[in-house]
Amino acid sequence: MARAKSTFVCQNCGAVTGRWQGKCEACGDWNSIVEEAAESGIGAALARGARKGRLIRLEALAGAGEAPPRIATGVAELDRVAGGGFVPGSVILLGGEPGIGKSTLLIQACAALARRGQRVVYVSGEEAVDQVRLRAARLGLAAAPVELAAETAVSDIVATLGEGRRPGLVVIDSIQTMWSDAVESAPGTVTQVRASAQALIRYAKTTGATVILVGHVTKDGQIAGPRVVEHMVDAVVNFEADAGHHFRILRASKNRFGPTDEIGVFEMTGGGLAEVANPSALFLAGRDAAAPGAAVLAGMEGTRPLLVEVQALCAPTSLGTPRRSVVGWDSNRLAMVIAVLEAHAGVRLGQHDVYLNVAGGLRVGEPAADLAAAAALVSSLTGATLPGDCVFFGELGLSGAVRPVAHAGLRMKEAGKLGFARAVGPAAAREKGETAPIALRETRHVADLVADIAARAPRRAGPRAAE
Repeated sequence: MARAKSTFVCQNCGAVTGRWQGKCEACGDWNSIVEEAAESGIGAALARGARKGRLIRLEALAGAGEAPPRIATGVAELDRVAGGGFVPGSVILLGGEPGIGKSTLLIQACAALARRGQRVVYVSGEEAVDQVRLRAARLGLAAAPVELAAETAVSDIVATLGEGRRPGLVVIDSIQTMWSDAVESAPGTVTQVRASAQALIRYAKTTGATVILVGHVTKDGQIAGPRVVEHMVDAVVNFEADAGHHFRILRASKNRFGPTDEIGVFEMTGGGLAEVANPSALFLAGRDAAAPGAAVLAGMEGTRPLLVEVQALCAPTSLGTPRRSVVGWDSNRLAMVIAVLEAHAGVRLGQHDVYLNVAGGLRVGEPAADLAAAAALVSSLTGATLPGDCVFFGELGLSGAVRPVAHAGLRMKEAGKLGFARAVGPAAAREKGETAPIALRETRHVADLVADIAARAPRRAGPRAAE
């Protein structure tokens, strides 16, 4: 009898090799290559006697398009990230660290959707039915008409879902525990995860049911399994949290039916995840407006304006190489802001350790935080206290110029709602006939910002920033 052919597949990136080796040459991961049957692997050839392809209809590019229908869950923050609700027939991959609250969020969404008359099925491959029931009872959702199952065989799950009324939502927790008898591999391998996801995606597209796949997260924060699964699904949503804070952030990194820059903010309470309608008030709670080195950033996350506090500390050091530490912001962006301050504003930070922190655990990625970071750094260096009723926003160029940013009106409007009276931003913020709801101090160059802050510094302060 001929020996069955086999290939070696990396369980981290899905690369296929002809022999086993300790290190994957594609991703550099060690001890991740597993032997799998060639007939069921990623590089498997087509079976003999496969049917001949049929002709398909080709459509013109021009034509009237209709917006996809939406199924609102009733959880406003989840619907915001999804683009207004779930699209029938879509597949969503939800990732997050263990214990962050993925199952809690999904149970709450399932209960809210089931109470609206939709058939909802929750399939757990990691917990027994009684464990899911205990969580629902703890959240006060035991009375919701959600159908539960503890199963890992994909063929059995698809067959069960085909009985009775079509489900509006199907939750698979998690995709790494699913297996299909169509391939010869152990559960959790690249081939099994890919085959299981493909079967569930095919079910969603043919029936119109929305399917949510829960994915494990690796040490570096990436969703475990082959990256090809992320390309197969319609949306990839990440559930993030900071270890020292009680709130959670839902962020979409891919969405075929909505924006990818929206976030949903939740607060973990004893009764489950509570929606945060005003995240700015949460991130600014408990701030010390009289302390130097703290500036309020008027930022944007998608279409939602957010006010967060940017804290900086400049401490003298005797080391030859000063330390640069940043939490919640890009370290390369901080290095650029420091270089611009030294080159174009005369701020000497070469003998100081610099620490920058975005309060509340939020991670900021937009360039509009440059001006707030620069203001916090100069305030900490000079000992000057920034006005407590002032917000900052603007992008710094390498020439020291303050460049305009988008949605300046929304930023200042949100600041006015929370009691702020003025803003410091680029001069182009009032273009196109916008009327600022609060007073705007136009800043064209970073040297102007440094001069204004240095003028507020107390005389007893140590090193003082020069223009």
